[in-house]
Amino acid sequence: MTSTRTNKSTRTTEPTRITATQLARSLSDVLNRVRYQGERFEIQRNGETVATLGPTADPQRGVTLKEILASIERGPRMDPDFLDDVEEIHRNQPLPQVREWPE
Repeated sequence: MTSTRTNKSTRTTEPTRITATQLARSLSDVLNRVRYQGERFEIQRNGETVATLGPTADPQRGVTLKEILASIERGPRMDPDFLDDVEEIHRNQPLPQVREWPE
């Protein structure tokens, strides 16, 4: 199998090209790579692409840890004073009342 090439500037991934024979021999691995890594494949027979295989566009599929981390990385940055604010709020909160468990 040829490796997947990722263009970091646009975050697009070219599909990995594999033969139908390679797909048949490693179907479980290929499906895992599609499902868990979002990888796409072009399946070739006699040098001609006959199919593509990639993740479903199903919104119910969930989110991977890799996608969560990428989203956090792209998201807004925390205000430098945020932790100080949280600590002050915590200090000013009254302690909860402890009640005895009824017997």
